[in-house]
Amino acid sequence: MKKTITMGAMILTTALTEVEAQTTTWAIDPSHTKVGFSVTHMMVAETEGKFKMYDGKVTSSKEDFTDAQIEFSIDVASINTDDEKRDGHLKSPDFFDVEKFPKMKFKSKSFKKVADKKYKLSGELTIKDVTKAVEFDVIYNGTAQNPWTKAIVAGFKLDGTINRVDYGLKWNAALEAGGVIVGENVKIKCDVELNKK
Repeated sequence: MKKTITMGAMILTTALTEVEAQTTTWAIDPSHTKVGFSVTHMMVAETEGKFKMYDGKVTSSKEDFTDAQIEFSIDVASINTDDEKRDGHLKSPDFFDVEKFPKMKFKSKSFKKVADKKYKLSGELTIKDVTKAVEFDVIYNGTAQNPWTKAIVAGFKLDGTINRVDYGLKWNAALEAGGVIVGENVKIKCDVELNKK
């Protein structure tokens, strides 16, 4: 009996080792990645911005990434809308309150292929002290080899929309003609390049 248990433990350990060996880790390439957003301004135009500092990793054992586990974090203080006064307001307690909540985080639940290059990414997004389920549309552009570094890279385009009020980003002001200064829906658009580790 003891011999059987020992043999079973050895088989399980070997199987787990093989699975770990097949799992590939991919790291965000910050010099070829863009994390952007846009929101309606004055009911008639769009204001765009981006985050300049972020980190993340993807682990997957399948070439098509359908079993991918994704973790991503953003330094909220790195927000940039090309307007220092506006950026300062966004960092304040009216919006992100970066001194109290310096990180925005995302953790995936699933990454499902729905067409040739099209995927649905589901997970949980945390902004400030609020975590909510989100879903994004993703296009997987495939892999290539960097001719200089010889690294294998993978490219993705991500689009989605969240409601900022759901995360406690409630500040607004009314316009005399009706409507408000800042829209509630925030469009998220990311171009991501991963480097195979």
